[in-house]
Amino acid sequence: MGEIIKGKPVADAITESVIREVEEIKSRGISPKLAIVRVGADPSDLAYERGAIKRMEKCGIDKEVIALPVDISQDEFIKELKKVNDDENVHGILVFRPMPEHLDEDIIKYVISPEKDVDCFSPVNVAKVTEGDETGFPPATPTAVMEIMKFYGVDLKGKHAVVIGRSLVVGKPVSMLLLKEHATVTICHSRTQDLPGMCRTADVLVAAVGKAKLVDDTYVKEGAVVLDVGINMDEDNNMCGDVDFDKCIEKASMITPVPAGVGSVTTSVLAKHVVKACRILNDI
Repeated sequence: MGEIIKGKPVADAITESVIREVEEIKSRGISPKLAIVRVGADPSDLAYERGAIKRMEKCGIDKEVIALPVDISQDEFIKELKKVNDDENVHGILVFRPMPEHLDEDIIKYVISPEKDVDCFSPVNVAKVTEGDETGFPPATPTAVMEIMKFYGVDLKGKHAVVIGRSLVVGKPVSMLLLKEHATVTICHSRTQDLPGMCRTADVLVAAVGKAKLVDDTYVKEGAVVLDVGINMDEDNNMCGDVDFDKCIEKASMITPVPAGVGSVTTSVLAKHVVKACRILNDI
């Protein structure tokens, strides 16, 4: 049976480090601040917002929520976003996505300040992730995946990592972060032939496809490390991941649960990114 690698110890370790950094920055008369920009009141956005606010409070980071009406026009939204861009007291900006259909993310993503874009909305930060430029901000969830493996001592050098999912939110950026750690990476998706067979070649398997319990024991090589990024609801309306945990734990050497796995690390990564942005913006 594999080791269950939970997110809380990772989140706690990151938080302790961030608290020390925030205290040091505040001693210079600067107070790190996150602005959350939310359109409407989607329940999943509100849940993440509550978690993010709680984490910022724990770290001593200031926070502000800019809650905008769901029917806001694109011009008005851009006007509000530019206000946050120009606010010298704000160091990190988190824009909740996906946005309502009438707002064009392909235009808005060029408006957000790359220096404050702590969750990789701007194409500038997407490019920096691809280039391995550490002045950028990878998305929080892929970074959480990497932080978990680092915390639990997973050596990625020369290992074969298979990522299920090719989104810009998780699949593509986590693949770039794995490459940066010298893993050999294969990206799989809905049109991959013999998906279970491809996954069975993985030393490290990252499931980020958004299909409840898609990955069962036929996808997992004996001794593989399995990281489940999915957040779904099962037939009994219980939260579950993309991985069938009960089936896969017998074959995996390490496996993250859902809940209490990757998702529990994301807000601490966000806090870490706000501090990083604050340091860059203030040249400290």
